[in-house]
Amino acid sequence: MFSLKIIVAVVVVVIAAVLIYAATKPDTFQVQRSASISAPPEKIFPFLNDFQKAVAWVPYEMKDPAMKRSFSGAPSGKGSVYAFEGNNEVGTGRLEILDSTPQKVTVQLDMVKPFAGRNIIEYTLEPQGAATRVTWAMHGALPYIGKLMSVFIDCDSMIGKDFEAGLSSLKAITEK
Repeated sequence: MFSLKIIVAVVVVVIAAVLIYAATKPDTFQVQRSASISAPPEKIFPFLNDFQKAVAWVPYEMKDPAMKRSFSGAPSGKGSVYAFEGNNEVGTGRLEILDSTPQKVTVQLDMVKPFAGRNIIEYTLEPQGAATRVTWAMHGALPYIGKLMSVFIDCDSMIGKDFEAGLSSLKAITEK
């Protein structure tokens, strides 16, 4: 039978290996998904450039219909702000449109809960004949705790799944 010292030593080695492995992960992350939407960019753009219209397709809105929301700043485009306070699936944070052109909308996401963080979201519109390729991307710094979590949780597939659902909803709304 194994002695307690051997079991403790094995546990310590495993924990140390996980901590060292986490430290080798990249300092940044990026999640990106794209969809082809059978609509011109000018029909899709308002849903990306106006937070009040985004409520109709962003999947986080469906995860907490009772979420507290506030809109401030410009009504749409650069300077438009959307603050939210939701359940555990949504969290608490603030979005602000930093730049807006008919081809790309850049948004800063400042999360407060469940984890503090600042990320950049980019919506890109690329005309492709009668359709538009819409890309939803998010990138930011990955602090050590995020690296450690990524050893056990595949954040790309978790967040990517939400991006795919959102793009599917945007497609349904804009292809009508």
